[in-house]
Amino acid sequence: MSTEFRFCPACATPLALIGQEEDGGFTQRLRCPACGFTHWNNPTPVLAAIVEMDGQILLARNAAWPSKMFGLITGFMEAGETPEEGIRREIAEETSLAVDTLELVGVHDFQRMNQIIITYHARAHGQVRLSPELVEYKLMPPDKVRCWRAGTGLALAQWLRQQGHEPVFMEDLRQKPAVGPTEGAG
Repeated sequence: MSTEFRFCPACATPLALIGQEEDGGFTQRLRCPACGFTHWNNPTPVLAAIVEMDGQILLARNAAWPSKMFGLITGFMEAGETPEEGIRREIAEETSLAVDTLELVGVHDFQRMNQIIITYHARAHGQVRLSPELVEYKLMPPDKVRCWRAGTGLALAQWLRQQGHEPVFMEDLRQKPAVGPTEGAG
């Protein structure tokens, strides 16, 4: 259960974990005992892009991440935009790149963060200029990119397989002596 909602947004009464019959059966959710508001705690849609420039994959490092952790370009979908419009906006905002083509890779759940990730492969061009939330980027050949076993890492692995590359997962590299770069994506 989400702990972010503590009070009813309609009447400010403290929410309580209350069970109730729903279409799928008896379910406990945070509900308002005064006005009946239900906090559904639905997953948040997140957009991700495997950005390709001149045959290489662009990975970026968020300022809050460890120095060796790089990932895909991601962001939240905003009200009033389609997923395609949203990922084009995110790529432009975070990298200043223009998208030439966009193809859906897949949709993956990221339950730990209560998110649904919609991932696209974007071919882009331009000069990379990072937004303030990103501190550095790298361009890597697809066969050198490392994945992780959740969220965008699963989407990247799916895309790599579609391109004829067997993905390498960072978790697997940690179990053996490291050979080559272990920077990852996702």
